[in-house]
Amino acid sequence: MIIDRIALILTIVGAFNWGGVGLFKFDTVAWLFGGNDSLWARIVYTLVALAGLWCVTLLFRARDEYEESSAM
Repeated sequence: MIIDRIALILTIVGAFNWGGVGLFKFDTVAWLFGGNDSLWARIVYTLVALAGLWCVTLLFRARDEYEESSAM
């Protein structure tokens, strides 16, 4: 599904951003979009959070698909 790929991409972007914050104290999203409090940065943060929640469903779907294929 395309939404799975978009969610994974956004989650990876979020992981790199948090890595930058943790290692270098540099927030790439804030830098690109005008600070932590800008509307655009908040939208990106929200999209990344929603993508992370969507990726949780990937864990359960993969297990369900595996259980269905092994039952056959």
